[in-house]
Amino acid sequence: MASTNKDILKQSSQLGNLARPQVAILDFGSQYSHLIARRVRELQVYCELYSCLVTAEELGQHELTAVILSGGPNSVYEEGAPHVCEGVWKIIKERKIPVLGICYGMQELAHVFEGKVAPGLKREYGKATVSRVEGCDSPLFAGLPKDFTMWMSHGDKLHEVPTGFKAVGGTSNADYVAIENISSQMWGLQFHPEVTHSPMGKDIIKNFVVSIAKAKQDWVMTDYANEFIEEVRAKVGPTGHVMGAVSGGVDSTVAAVLMTKAIGDRFHAVLVDNGCLRKDEAVNVLKRMREDCHVNLRCVDAKDRFLDLLKGVTDPEQKRKIIGGTFIDIFQEEANKIEAESGKCDYLLQGTLYPDVIESISYKGPSATIKTHHNVGGLPASMKLKLIEPLRELFKDEVRELGMALGIDEASVWRHPFPGPGLAIRILGEVTAERVAILQQADAIMIEELHKAGQYRLIGQAFVVLLPVKSVGVMGDGRTYENVACVRCVETTDYMTADFFHLPYEVMGNMSSRIINEVRGINRLCYDISSKPPATIEWE
Repeated sequence: MASTNKDILKQSSQLGNLARPQVAILDFGSQYSHLIARRVRELQVYCELYSCLVTAEELGQHELTAVILSGGPNSVYEEGAPHVCEGVWKIIKERKIPVLGICYGMQELAHVFEGKVAPGLKREYGKATVSRVEGCDSPLFAGLPKDFTMWMSHGDKLHEVPTGFKAVGGTSNADYVAIENISSQMWGLQFHPEVTHSPMGKDIIKNFVVSIAKAKQDWVMTDYANEFIEEVRAKVGPTGHVMGAVSGGVDSTVAAVLMTKAIGDRFHAVLVDNGCLRKDEAVNVLKRMREDCHVNLRCVDAKDRFLDLLKGVTDPEQKRKIIGGTFIDIFQEEANKIEAESGKCDYLLQGTLYPDVIESISYKGPSATIKTHHNVGGLPASMKLKLIEPLRELFKDEVRELGMALGIDEASVWRHPFPGPGLAIRILGEVTAERVAILQQADAIMIEELHKAGQYRLIGQAFVVLLPVKSVGVMGDGRTYENVACVRCVETTDYMTADFFHLPYEVMGNMSSRIINEVRGINRLCYDISSKPPATIEWE
């Protein structure tokens, strides 16, 4: 019987290193806020994202090198619109912290410093040519030409420049799309330099973060690994034990290797084979983790247990609950065994990433608490374990960089993400051993063809979905009535948004030919050309 305990291990929603200098990004609800953080991190400068309503007490604990105000969907002059609190402005003034306001963030500067924001005569969405004001030598635009292309996304615009500021850039639609106050070290931009549609946007962000704010470019993964190892040794002590789930994906692999480097065999990794893994996955993960990465890993063969519980179940949410609940039960059983063998185990390793943290603290985010378990479901509070989350400050690309710094092989580091419920949510309809075997074969062929064509590393995630649909086909001299499968390949950097990958027709043709000919049970293959949003990456 799956666990029904609703109390899950509590997770903190903030990061813990107060001493590390940082750029603070205050989020006003923009869909692009996480991109600002990524652009800053790409400069090897550490940053964190906060709600725009963050208190002065919380923000003031940190050593701030700069503050960036994000865009947002509100109008700054409307009742109920979000604003930075007075105490935060006081900290900015007293510590002389440089500020960059982007889109709504610029309008927030205007609101606070007596400018005028109002609706424009026409909205501006898409690419626009920004022209520097004649004689402008703004340090924000150092190295940029007189005219450059940037991405606009706004209905309101600045009608009067705030007190102490001057205009340094405009477009044919708006005179004030870039403003500055050199004495107060404040800049405002109506456009979005953080998006890929702004070709020179990275240069502007670098000018602000590195040249103006003088932020140190010392966010290096090797240093991060060494820092974590020292911290966890101090926390766990010379005799403490840690356990954690391993899936074979990049996040759990990197976290497990990092923990093994810190405390050796006192880290106990558990791989649960739920019968819905990729083809030969359990065998391959055991070999790679034990032999190559020297991780103390045990595998629980629970295929029959999971598949028995999934009989007759077609609702995707119910599948997730069954798999998540059963995983918790098995993990609890293994925890008891580990404690019996090794003594008390006080800590749980978990692979929370920074996008999970962003989701929990963003302005008007979907949840006040972090995701309960980034793969399958929360672990019960009755386990009385304290969490260790070595990746919670990192984006996915930084996890991969850390993996390379730890010496993990490239194939492991660059593996595509795989959902906790596994193939169960890529089999639409009932999950059976037969349908799992069909999908495992098709998925393995698809991945093999991507590697052969040199396409795998260009894609963020690729998989095959087995549909609850059959179609008529012709094989040799006979008719067939078999399953339809669909290939899904997306390109993405953050998995928050994604576009379908433009896979070459030749590669599609090879996949189709091999899967239909080699996998008994599939006679038609489709390709998914939807993007996220509105679709999700996974089908269930």
